[in-house]
This record gives sequence, C-alpha cells and structure tokens, in this order.
Amino acid sequence: MKIENLGMPPFNTSLMGVLKGVLDFYDIKVSNALAYGGSGHAFLINIHEVICPSGPYCWKYDEFFRLVRNLGIEITDLGFFHSKSSLKERAKVEQTIRDCLDNGLPCSVLNMENQTIYGYDDNGFLLVQPWSAECDATPLTLTFENWDEFGKEIHSNFYVFKKITKKDEYTIFNDSIKYAIDLFRNPDKYNFDKYEIGLAAYDNWIRGVEQGHGSSHGNWWNGMVWSECRHFASEYFTEIAEKHGEDISGSAQELGLIYSDISDMLRLVSDKEMDTKEKIGILQKLKGKEENAVKKLGSFIKIFDK
Repeated sequence: MKIENLGMPPFNTSLMGVLKGVLDFYDIKVSNALAYGGSGHAFLINIHEVICPSGPYCWKYDEFFRLVRNLGIEITDLGFFHSKSSLKERAKVEQTIRDCLDNGLPCSVLNMENQTIYGYDDNGFLLVQPWSAECDATPLTLTFENWDEFGKEIHSNFYVFKKITKKDEYTIFNDSIKYAIDLFRNPDKYNFDKYEIGLAAYDNWIRGVEQGHGSSHGNWWNGMVWSECRHFASEYFTEIAEKHGEDISGSAQELGLIYSDISDMLRLVSDKEMDTKEKIGILQKLKGKEENAVKKLGSFIKIFDK
C-alpha cells in the first residue's frame, strides 16, 4: 500500500521537510517561507549544553502544533516509544498507522530524524529518506514489531497529519510573530533540561565551544539547521513586505535583511575547523543580532496589529 505523490523536500530541518511534503500532498498553497515562518520554526534555536546534534529535535512542540493548524494541518502525536516498549504496544500503534494510511492520511516518525511514512508492505512501513541517501538515521523501511532499522536505542514518536481549514494570512502572520517573540522572552516554556532556547542558546553554544565541542558533528549540524531556519525567516518577511503597504513593508524588509545576516553567520559557525576564538566572537555577535531582531519584532507586531 502506498500513498501516491507524498514526499518530503530535502530540508536540513527534517521536521519541516515532512510538513512541507504533507502541505503539498494536500494541495495547500503554502510557500517554503510561509511554512517555516507560519509554523514558527523559522525563529527557533535550541542548543544542548555540549552542542549535541539533538538540538533541532528535543524541544516542546505544543505551540508548533498550534501554529501548524493555522496552515491547515492538524498533527496528532501517537505517543513515545522506546527499546522496552512491548510488542503489544508496538502492534497497536502500527495498526493505527496502517489504518490512517489506508484512509489517505500521511504519517511520520521521529527517531533521530523525521521521516514521512508513505505506505507499507507485508514486512513493514515504507519511509521517505529526507536527503535521498541511505544512512543509519534514515532507513528506507521499518520492520513491523522489531523495528530493527532503528538499532538498539529507540526513541520514537509517530505522527498523523490531517487536513483542516487553513486560517487567513493575518492570523498566520500575527500568531507566528508573537510566538517568535515568546521563544526569546519565555524560553523555559519550550525547552528541556540541559537545552536552551533563544538568547540562552547562544550562551550554551559558546560554553560548549569553550569546552572543546566546537569541532563536533553537533556544532556543524546545529549551524546548518538553524541557518536554514533563519534563511526562511528572511524570506518570510520578504513575502510579508510584498503583501502589505508601506507602513508594514519597510519594517518587514528590514527584518528580512537582519535574518539573512543571521543565517549567513550561523552557516559560518557550522564550520568544524574554525578557530575557537573566532567562532566564539561570531556567536557573541549573533546573540546581539538575535536580541536586536526580537526588539524589532516587538515593534513590528505593534504596527501589524493595527
């Protein structure tokens, strides 16, 4: 059984690859920038104290799910599973996923990476590989019951995606910008222990570099993911500028430039070989630029709300 025309674009941010693939499958007209910006993911940054590559995955998704509803998609979390989950528990969630797929509802799994589940055969589920390349973290299949492809350590969530009524663009823009501000003003609402969101994420990153983690895979991956997010934050404000009058357009264009600059700098610090002092200097500047961006967002939302 396969759901036709269901894929996922090769974004570094695999969660957004799943979401954009689902939006396209349901023929919901949302650009890449609107998907990232409207869902709020464009403004997220989450860094573990040792710059673990898990940063892009380990945060509280509740508000993200709420904003995705604005885009016309309802996400249902089918629960968390681990290596000690019983065969009965696995069989139950597998049957739920098969039922959803049979009814044309896309599904996904997060285990190290996010992957779209587009079908199944007699042996297991069929998974989309985000970057069209096989690696341990993105298997082609998931065998029923044993989930051998996930290895000995299993930390999995399964999701179902249903089409609902999309909200108007004013609501999408307004809610997402308020969320972006809140990520930085009230980060503890969204993070887990040992992770930091918002400005404190840069403090974690700097300390991690000082402790010798700046040349790690995690440093590279966080840089790539969060750079991509800020790139689409920039495009998001460019799109807002194009759709509104001069009073909003000028501020939106300014924010677009700010986030473009942040994106470029985040890509720079992803370099594993960069000198430690140079990397810390750029991260300190990035923290200042993010702080300035949030202040600009506060001024922007006042204009936008009028």
